[in-house]
Amino acid sequence: MTPDTAPFPEAVAEAMRVELPRVAERAVEEIIVAVPSYADAFSGPMGRKISSAVELTLRGFLQLAAAGGNADAGTPGGPVVEAAYALGRGEARTGRSMDALLAAYRVGARVSWRDMSAAAVAAGLGPEPVARFAELVFAYIDRLSAASVAGHADELASSGRARQRLRERLAHGLLTGSPHTELTAMAQRAEWTPPRTLTAVLLPDGRTRGALASLDPRTLIAAEDVPELDRTSDLAVLLVPDAEGAARGALLRGLGGREAVVGPARTWWNAQASYHRALRALRLGMAPDDAGPLDTDARLAELVVRADEDALADLRARVLAPLDSVGDTAREKLTETLRSWLLHHGRRDQVAAALFVHPQTVRYRMTQLREIYGPRLEEPLMVRDLTVALGVALPAPPSADG
Repeated sequence: MTPDTAPFPEAVAEAMRVELPRVAERAVEEIIVAVPSYADAFSGPMGRKISSAVELTLRGFLQLAAAGGNADAGTPGGPVVEAAYALGRGEARTGRSMDALLAAYRVGARVSWRDMSAAAVAAGLGPEPVARFAELVFAYIDRLSAASVAGHADELASSGRARQRLRERLAHGLLTGSPHTELTAMAQRAEWTPPRTLTAVLLPDGRTRGALASLDPRTLIAAEDVPELDRTSDLAVLLVPDAEGAARGALLRGLGGREAVVGPARTWWNAQASYHRALRALRLGMAPDDAGPLDTDARLAELVVRADEDALADLRARVLAPLDSVGDTAREKLTETLRSWLLHHGRRDQVAAALFVHPQTVRYRMTQLREIYGPRLEEPLMVRDLTVALGVALPAPPSADG
């Protein structure tokens, strides 16, 4: 049969048109049985509308199938394709996958073919046109299915982009400390369920994709116009849900090798405090190493001591002033020994092991220190000041051209 030949005569088409309302009804009935998730959608007034739509779709197909000229019944008309596309978008908006809709298409095609071909044969249609009719029915349904799949995918992409933008705004609001009521409203608009806590993680933007693979899907991302970061910075901020307690260990392991700085866990609406802690550590020159990310929870004493760098420098200068009487090399060794002595509570063997020297060397240096400081070395306030001043590593001396 050539393309410009109608698959069947008008008399047969008319006999099939008479059956259309009943075919549409039976298609709906069998779809409800085969796809239970559509039972509610087909009930009541909505069901009658859908039945009418099914009938109109079948009527449009029959018009194509019975048309002369170059009409191709395997190609639905524009309005029918648009309706199928809209149906796919609607499925995505209700949160359903395409499985149910494609199953409904298959059932509808089977029922339509069975009942309409029976009417066509009864009206005198021969075997060859019946076979061609079957081919056209399923080609038609394939086109409608493809249009619905495209609509479903487009809706997911569109809604996904919109939701992502809303979540980026939420992340920005959290990092800037927006009021609790505003954050709650933003979370609702972004369809984001607030966790107990959020933990801020700073890391290079290029490392975020790999990190996200092992993190809670609710993790928020701020990668552009991050508050308080230079616009040229390549850093991004992740706000990770419920990473406190035992879960923190898993977070730190998952961030290994990603040059990350991890803030403390804070109530979700106070995530700004976690971000500021991580940012402060970074600005103090504290950095992750090959062993893993920088865990600010493990460096609290250093963060406290270095909160005011000028005050710390003044305190060091004052408590180490008695060592000005010795040369630079001796001063460096005595300062190192004094620091280790304080940290190890005067346990000579432990000090020697930490400094890689003989215990007698430690004894000799401590004798020098007692001579220099005199009785003040045993005074509680002096011990406190020395411990605070020397409790963290001394900063590197400035370079010759700095």
